[in-house]
Amino acid sequence: MAEVQEGPGLLRLMHTEARRREWPQTAAILGAGTMGLGVAECFAAAGMTVKLADATPELAREARERLIARARGHSEAGLLPEEAVGRVRGVAAADGVAEAVAGVDLVFEAVPESVGLKEEVLGVCSAGASTGAVIVSNTSSLPMDELARFVEGAGRFCGMHWFNPPEWTPGVEVIPAGETGAGTVESLVGFLRSIGKRPAVVGSGPGFVANRIQNAMFLEAVRCVEDGLASPEEVDEVVRSCFGFRLPFFGPFQIADMAGLDVYASVLGVLRDGLGDRFEPPKMLLDLVEEGRTGTKAGAGFLDYTDEERGRLLLERDRRYAALLELLGRMPPVGAGKGEG
Repeated sequence: MAEVQEGPGLLRLMHTEARRREWPQTAAILGAGTMGLGVAECFAAAGMTVKLADATPELAREARERLIARARGHSEAGLLPEEAVGRVRGVAAADGVAEAVAGVDLVFEAVPESVGLKEEVLGVCSAGASTGAVIVSNTSSLPMDELARFVEGAGRFCGMHWFNPPEWTPGVEVIPAGETGAGTVESLVGFLRSIGKRPAVVGSGPGFVANRIQNAMFLEAVRCVEDGLASPEEVDEVVRSCFGFRLPFFGPFQIADMAGLDVYASVLGVLRDGLGDRFEPPKMLLDLVEEGRTGTKAGAGFLDYTDEERGRLLLERDRRYAALLELLGRMPPVGAGKGEG
């Protein structure tokens, strides 16, 4: 087996000693597709007892074998310690939803995005799970209040939207429904942090936050190709090596502050004049510029910065960008026409 290097992702899940007892120790994964299996691997690697259910017992057993094979592949690639593979082998394939949810602390629903199917599954699991079990849905788009109607004791129900591939993507959106208890949200946030994830509590608007922003970018990427500005390959290169280069370290508000909010307002005005109202500068942005809060250069923008913080931010930005450039030099792009990298 290749040498395992300590780092983010699954490897952080080995540090289970710090996980508090009040956080979930047992889980049922309902739906053994790509997301369900990835989450099952994360939970099992973190030392949780995991049961897996799918549409039929046969599908659940087949999914368990795929899960073990995938964990073994991660281990052979040096991405997962052998001891974690042993934990993944302990994942049980249940004969059905009722068997899977019996006695567990956490129920993770990951069936396809069909309200009717989720109603059926959530109804069975909320009736069969213990009253103290937390029930979460991995929905990427459905309104949480609509799904909460299918759960007995809606205070224990919450959205918990993971991203593909769940083994490696650190971010998780936590989406409370209207009746979700504050203790449920607090427990889920603490639990996710304990297994190496980076949760963000967001509202239940269409697409939540990540899909809303991601799909807005995708729509403009397609329009750039349709308008003849660039090929798909060229658009990917622009995103990857220009503004996308910054995103591992800074979100859109910090990036805008560093660029200058007055600059953003001016550029958006040009885009609006050429491409329409979808680029209308938002009132929040214009108000900040009017107040003189133009970003780091002014000591305040969307965020506030002392002189010391501003200098440290820019130096840290440069250090991180230099380190990322070095990494990218060792790991060129992969995909169509890019070789294996």
